[in-house]
Amino acid sequence: MSDYNYDEQGQFFPFFMLTMVGLVTVPLTFNVFKASTDLEQTATRIQSDFKPKDDDIIQAQRRKQKRKERKIKRILAMLMGYAFMAYMVYLIVVTQRTSPKIWDPYDILGVSRVSNIDHQHAQCTNKPFVKSASESDIRGFYRRLSVKYHPDKARPDPSKNETLDTINDRWVEMTKAFKSLTDEEVRNNYLQYGNPDGKQSTSIGIALPKWMVEEGNRWVVVAFYGLFLGVLLPYTVGKWWYGTQALTKDKVLHSSAGKLFRQYKDDLTEGAIVSALSVGDEYKESFKGAQIDAGASKVESKVMASGVLSPLDVAKLKEIDDPLRRKILSLLWAYLGRVELDDAELEKQKYEVVPQTLQLINSFAAITQPFLNVGPLLAAYHTSQNIVQAIAPGKSPLLQLPHFTQQAAEKISESRAKAPLTIQMLMALPAQLRRNLCSDLSDSQYSQAMHVASQMPHLHVAKVFFKVVGERVVTPGSQVQLVVKARAIPPGTKDVPPVDPLDLEDIDPDEDDIDAIKGRRTAKNTRRKDADGNKIEDHSILQPVQPPLAYAPYFPADHAPRWHVFLSEARTGRIAVHPTTFTAFDKPIFTVDGKPTFNMLTLKYPFIAPPQVANYPFVMHMVCDSYIGMDTTVPVTLEIKDVSEAHVVESEDEISEPDEGKLTKFTF
Repeated sequence: MSDYNYDEQGQFFPFFMLTMVGLVTVPLTFNVFKASTDLEQTATRIQSDFKPKDDDIIQAQRRKQKRKERKIKRILAMLMGYAFMAYMVYLIVVTQRTSPKIWDPYDILGVSRVSNIDHQHAQCTNKPFVKSASESDIRGFYRRLSVKYHPDKARPDPSKNETLDTINDRWVEMTKAFKSLTDEEVRNNYLQYGNPDGKQSTSIGIALPKWMVEEGNRWVVVAFYGLFLGVLLPYTVGKWWYGTQALTKDKVLHSSAGKLFRQYKDDLTEGAIVSALSVGDEYKESFKGAQIDAGASKVESKVMASGVLSPLDVAKLKEIDDPLRRKILSLLWAYLGRVELDDAELEKQKYEVVPQTLQLINSFAAITQPFLNVGPLLAAYHTSQNIVQAIAPGKSPLLQLPHFTQQAAEKISESRAKAPLTIQMLMALPAQLRRNLCSDLSDSQYSQAMHVASQMPHLHVAKVFFKVVGERVVTPGSQVQLVVKARAIPPGTKDVPPVDPLDLEDIDPDEDDIDAIKGRRTAKNTRRKDADGNKIEDHSILQPVQPPLAYAPYFPADHAPRWHVFLSEARTGRIAVHPTTFTAFDKPIFTVDGKPTFNMLTLKYPFIAPPQVANYPFVMHMVCDSYIGMDTTVPVTLEIKDVSEAHVVESEDEISEPDEGKLTKFTF
């Protein structure tokens, strides 16, 4: 027989709630304090004191972006969870103090649960007590109590607020306890079942106070559970599910990705991509109601008068009918042209749309890849560079440096009578000539610009080749690696050390070198020796090293640079192997002091080799999404040989010399 009862005194309700809230709060705590893996949270910065005119607005937008990444809602939920748990612990402690004690005859009489003999034996043997006090012990103790507490002998103590009724009630309890311990049957029942009346029915407590289910409060409980189970829980789960399903892997809305797909054309330029990006639905979160039309005509007129738009871009802007999209596109061009809008709210909106735009560019770059056309893909990557650097398409790359204005950059280009100078070309000029070209800058401004240029991570490719791990040739259908050897040499760097030929090799790890096979450290290069001819074994631990955050003073968020590497067919110009993105290197490219290390970096790019034996001419493209004018293209040939050649035994001399040179037709 079972007896169901409610938690009359509220003893178990706090335990129940503490457990349920803890099941949510503890995992949430782990999620909140888990180290961030975002690239923008772990990289260093390029040192510069330059602050653009709208630096206060830009910094405010950066703080806004960081607040989104700090999981504010989760932190608040965690704190509320721990506050509630602390309150439950408090209730547990208070309940334990105030809850009535279980009726215990031993406690009432004040008699020990062990006999004197057992007590002495336990002390000698250091064992726990297992036998209760004997009946003779209890009778003797009861007689001693009667001398003190019997109503005929005890007297009320006013200091303890005792009365005759108190004395009588106490003696009745003592007598009842004495009888329950001296009557054999009653005593056995108590010892065996914990109750003088013997075995009791099973009592199952429900961890809810009874007042919650009483007649007058039932509607409150029903309303609570209806709200929680019927509204709050489905809404939370639905919002989470919709949030995960509504975004693509590039973190843009599926609706935006669909609209971007319809904007694709084979002849897209950077300006056309800027226009295409304005279709994103993400902007609707920032612009609602009156904000759509507020200042739209002013932004458009300012942009039109700035000269930042080409005739084709002007036509695209004018043909847009959607007022929100038209304003977004005008704001984007105002940002790219660094156009001053003379309105604090419009300036804020100009920078607010930019982080969302960069996400849309990444999505659009992914959309272009299945079409296999190199032009739109490169245009998307170049548009990313323009957005990060706040430079309109076709404008001077020198605008990436602090204090350089459009007028100063045009003046430098006109004096050279050539195409716009890149930062590398400017820094390669003689120091005096370079300073004369930058005469519009003061000495401090010029020095700061040169300091920033000397920290930009420009990758110089030293060698490109193909290989199959453990094989001497590439065979049809094998898993081949494109290996790129490069060094980060900032523009204008002097005294660059020559390339060590041994650094251009890619050594396969030994069969027993488990750490190298799993990528935990570098493979042994037995050909490397010191000045005395002794072998030098490299035991370097391989840990990804991030380059500094992109130097982009106008971009309203921190951004870690990404290098996209892909292969295109040399004859047709179509994408042959889709891009792979690198965000970190196997060695540091700068010292702690910000000086280049000239370490040889190794970038590996696996793909499946073509199925036919032939020579395949490719072009390797390396594009950084953050810096303009630092792209690299390298022609390289993949030789696919017959499987029979893979089993040809080499001579000892050939084995000692890597055959990588045969796998490529191009080496710097």
